[in-house]
Amino acid sequence: MAQDSSISTDLKRVALHDVHTALGAKLIPFAGYEMPVWYASQTTEHHAVREKVGMFDVSHMGEFSVKGEEAEAFLQYVTSNDVATLYDGRVQYSCFPNDKGGIVDDLLVYKMAENDYFLVVNASNIEKDWNWLMKHKPESVEMTNISDNISLFAVQGAVAIDALQPLTKANLKEIPYYHFVKDTFAGVPNVIISNTGYTGAGGFEIYVSNENAVAVWNAILESGAAHGIIPVGLAARDTLRLEMGFCLYGNDINDTTSPLEAGLGWITKFNKKFINSEALELQKKEGVTKKLVGFEVLDKGIARQHHKIFNTEEGGNQIGEVTSGTKSPSLGKSIGMAYLQKDFTKAGSEIFVEVREGKRMKAEVKKFPFLQK
Repeated sequence: MAQDSSISTDLKRVALHDVHTALGAKLIPFAGYEMPVWYASQTTEHHAVREKVGMFDVSHMGEFSVKGEEAEAFLQYVTSNDVATLYDGRVQYSCFPNDKGGIVDDLLVYKMAENDYFLVVNASNIEKDWNWLMKHKPESVEMTNISDNISLFAVQGAVAIDALQPLTKANLKEIPYYHFVKDTFAGVPNVIISNTGYTGAGGFEIYVSNENAVAVWNAILESGAAHGIIPVGLAARDTLRLEMGFCLYGNDINDTTSPLEAGLGWITKFNKKFINSEALELQKKEGVTKKLVGFEVLDKGIARQHHKIFNTEEGGNQIGEVTSGTKSPSLGKSIGMAYLQKDFTKAGSEIFVEVREGKRMKAEVKKFPFLQK
């Protein structure tokens, strides 16, 4: 499908904008950028990642460099996870807690070397995150926003290694989950090759300078052609992550949701002091009043964000709200995520999603992930 000519020219464009247009991508405004939502179809691209391999251009994501003798102490204070456990080549999932019990953003922290870190943040929060960090940064720490200089490709799927290995001497099988290397890739030196992933299908992220982006993208498509690689848009990324129960900032977590309510206690470490840690530790001790859970719709219909959830089919009380919802291409069922009052969060609990006034669908609380590997 051709580019939508109604898209505002005020939007930023990634380095591969013309490539996506030539590939027939449907472009939409997303986080201040024109981004491909799909090329062929969301369902086709979803199944390609689950069954073979697909490549996403996620160059809209933000990247910050953080350096200096106090860099570790600074990141320990502004993030919830324990940065001290990182070593060179290790990646950590974390969040920036705010001072009101919510989350500024979720992010990845890469330890490049001693006193040298690389942060990857959500595109919609680049400016907000930057301002938040600058507010707390000590003078000795050097922080650089390199978001506009870097392109990021996520190559995901069961045969991602087969598609990528011919392009680098780095042994991709030896890069453990949440680790990375810097090596020559597709003839380009000092490329970050990381194994984090947001689809549950396995794969790697390739960070490259914008000047080399088109060449690297084309090299990956050529190398992966024999394995069925196709370009994949953001629509499939959303269905893939939802099947795994992974949070999306702005949907399932935001400035008002605590990491403990969102099931992110595993990245909230109280062996150190961080922003609002005392209040969050008290919340952990007293217990949360609501919790992010998964659910499967048992009736016909699809649950969508902001649909209200009740405890009975008619009347009753509202007990929560849908944060994400879709029909799972892999399962053929309507699934979703929602914050529910604590008493209704046990797996197997019966709930009712109100799609419109007077119309509620029966659903059942499920454990994450929806899709078992």
